[in-house]
Amino acid sequence: MSSASDPLVAVTGLPGVADSVDSVRKAVDRVYGHRVMRRRSGEITSEAALRGARGSAALSGADWALEEVRRRTDFGAEPEALTVGAALRLTAEAGQLLSIWRQSPLRVLARLHLVACGSTADGDVVGRPRLAGEPVDEPLVRLPLPSAEEVAGRLDGLSRLVIAGGSAPALVTAAVVHGELLALRPFATHNGLVARAAERIVLINSGLDPKAICPAEVGHAEQGREAYLAAFEGYVSGTREGMAAWIAHCGRAIELGVRESTAVCEALQRGAA
Repeated sequence: MSSASDPLVAVTGLPGVADSVDSVRKAVDRVYGHRVMRRRSGEITSEAALRGARGSAALSGADWALEEVRRRTDFGAEPEALTVGAALRLTAEAGQLLSIWRQSPLRVLARLHLVACGSTADGDVVGRPRLAGEPVDEPLVRLPLPSAEEVAGRLDGLSRLVIAGGSAPALVTAAVVHGELLALRPFATHNGLVARAAERIVLINSGLDPKAICPAEVGHAEQGREAYLAAFEGYVSGTREGMAAWIAHCGRAIELGVRESTAVCEALQRGAA
């Protein structure tokens, strides 16, 4: 990520990014205009949260059927259940942290990691960036880990970028926050889940998706882990083409999340007919 005063302005000008931004905006507007949203938006929000959590967990190795996630009440013991439980907690918590995000994003990230870990992790590594020499458990991403010193510097830069705000579209900001956290893997565990929860917070807090009905996590999972990692490697490369590809991938994920919620709207409308 560039150290320029407003690097997201330059990112927004990359080839194809404006088209992705426009396509996402139109898709979001369509689902917000659905007649069911006028009466039952709370139900759509709840369903989007459940489906988003399922999608994020799937990318982290716990690819459960939606109905299994819906019916389960025990998320302890086995690794996949712990991952699904962490994803569900994060999705629920994200909406509670919106007012803090623009003032103290690092505080929010620490809280997200704490929530993801629940009561299962060593308290010494929960809710803080990793120190030099501490291992990271992130099976999805196999790229070399940045040093603890680099993590600290880049987290500070990311925090300043969020606090400063700016005119960049929500899609661009969300994609950069997501990509940067996944690249840094700042915590000992659950970095992918935290990165996707942070993306969710940006999309909600920006006003693009204020009711949290466009779960990007659904779209990331639907496109598949290989496509997710290929696009992410574009982000890590730092090239213009790579960054544009990552943003386009995140945009497509939002559009697929919109499609999912539109289908929920249609199902509710048929049921009410």
